[in-house]
Amino acid sequence: MYRRPQRPRTLIEAVAVYAVMTLAVVSIATFIIFFVMGFRFNADDGRIEQYAFLQFASSPSGATVTVDGKVVGSKTPNKDSVKPGVHNIVMWRDGYETWSKTVNLKAGTLTWLNYTLLIPAKLTVEPVATYQSAYASLASPDGHYMLIQPAANAPSYNLVDLSSDSIKTVKLAITKTDYSNSNTKGVSHTFQMIKWDDGGRYILIKHSYASQEEWLVLDSQDATLTKNITQLFNIPIADIDFAGTGGNTFYVLNQTDIRKLDLSAGTISKPLISHVTNFNTYQSNIITYTGTSATDVNKQVIGVYRDGENSPHVLRTVTDKKAILHVATTHYFNENYIIISNGNKVDVLSGSYPNSAAENATSMKVIASFASKQDIQNLSFSPTGEYVLAQSGADFTSYDLEYQTQVSSTIAGTGTASLLKWLDDNHIWTDRGGNLFVSEFDGTNGHQINPVTVDQDATLIHSGKYIYSINKSVKGYQLQRALMILP
Repeated sequence: MYRRPQRPRTLIEAVAVYAVMTLAVVSIATFIIFFVMGFRFNADDGRIEQYAFLQFASSPSGATVTVDGKVVGSKTPNKDSVKPGVHNIVMWRDGYETWSKTVNLKAGTLTWLNYTLLIPAKLTVEPVATYQSAYASLASPDGHYMLIQPAANAPSYNLVDLSSDSIKTVKLAITKTDYSNSNTKGVSHTFQMIKWDDGGRYILIKHSYASQEEWLVLDSQDATLTKNITQLFNIPIADIDFAGTGGNTFYVLNQTDIRKLDLSAGTISKPLISHVTNFNTYQSNIITYTGTSATDVNKQVIGVYRDGENSPHVLRTVTDKKAILHVATTHYFNENYIIISNGNKVDVLSGSYPNSAAENATSMKVIASFASKQDIQNLSFSPTGEYVLAQSGADFTSYDLEYQTQVSSTIAGTGTASLLKWLDDNHIWTDRGGNLFVSEFDGTNGHQINPVTVDQDATLIHSGKYIYSINKSVKGYQLQRALMILP
């Protein structure tokens, strides 16, 4: 005979079931959270401890990875978790040089080793174009184009499209009506390529003639659209930079004032910053500069200005009027950074840009400082902003903003050391001694690629398949490429 369970007993059983289910869910959730945070069971000592994470990637992919001699399960791209501490990472692939790096990992951190550039063990270098002469070359920021200028005294150029294996060349020439004294006898002319805009279409050209200078903007898609900025505004321009990607707006150093020009509107702003010596721009709307104090000509200042503000902000005042100063800024992982060098000393600042004069000296704090053997010659951030690069002669120091690590190194080769340039977001290159030498931002995993002509440009195309450079040949000069990804 069926007996209906008593209500209290049913309630107790339900509560017990729900309690067990809740405990199971909480336990599973706790396990997942702790696992995601890097906690692992150490079979060696029977303890649970927090591990560190590693993320690997390489160009080309498909490389084998070992951590302290132990192979990681799959080939790149892949990942691993390890105990905190010092570890030796090795990556290799058939046909390529072995890559290695020693890292010191902290518990619960994620370290990205996703920038590994594998170098072929046997580099193949082939000429793709020849020229009777090559005065200068300048690669676009994205590596899509190389602009080659045959002679210093003529504004004629070879625009080389590097976007495919079969390169294409278009000849560009600035007409004589676009620059001054073009038909005046006895006047010598020099044309110098200065900079591409971030959009990879327009190029600033500096024209020197009869002890004078003027600035032109060359349209790489149609040279007949070249504009003479100096003539249009009839003002002396000591320096200039793009204020956008349309080839129409610029920041100019007019005597000691920085102004903004708009070619399409034909307008020139009032002085945005005064008493300026040098300046550079970031993302077309932020200017960092060095100059002279408005109240004391024996003092120098370092400052920052954001487009649209009423006035600039002085971050530092330096009492030594002969001190060699540099400044640059970037934005990395939702944080603003500014680097300042005074002689051989470098400070890295982080925080918010000042919004008032009262915040000039307090809104950004020094998070790191270091010194070089000599005065800093070249101070920059990497393209994505993660690394600081400070160069003095053949010596340089890099600082990693994300991991707050500092490494000093020396440029490979012999002879005069030229300024280091960024090959991509993580690699730098030099042509010291007439050889193209590539290394990581901290000087590790360096490789000599091929002979080059000093002071010409080099570029790694976006796909990573080739590095293009300029070198002398039996016929004059050649545009050459080194195959970086084997078939």
